[in-house]
Amino acid sequence: MRLDTSSGREWGHVMDWGGHPDESLGVLTDLLDVTDEQEWQERALCAQTDPEAFFPEKGGSTREAKRICQGCEVKDDCLEYALAHDERFGIWGGLSERERRKLKKRAV
Repeated sequence: MRLDTSSGREWGHVMDWGGHPDESLGVLTDLLDVTDEQEWQERALCAQTDPEAFFPEKGGSTREAKRICQGCEVKDDCLEYALAHDERFGIWGGLSERERRKLKKRAV
């Protein structure tokens, strides 16, 4: 438990978030998920390159984006995120929209 010196309030137990304890656990889980997403996204090679390569015009080449993804240490996290959040546009984890749809169909 930690004391917030500005307010004198103690932090570190579930009820600090307000509401029912079960609801608070959901908030904590959501915050952890966001933190995890931010960590891998900050390490992603695409964050250091031109984003337009990852969202080509219809019929445009995906080659450059896929090449960048191949050397990216968080490629698997990226693909997992795209599948979990039903990302319908762009290159995620080295796969195009069409490739992700095929992958999802095979998984079902």
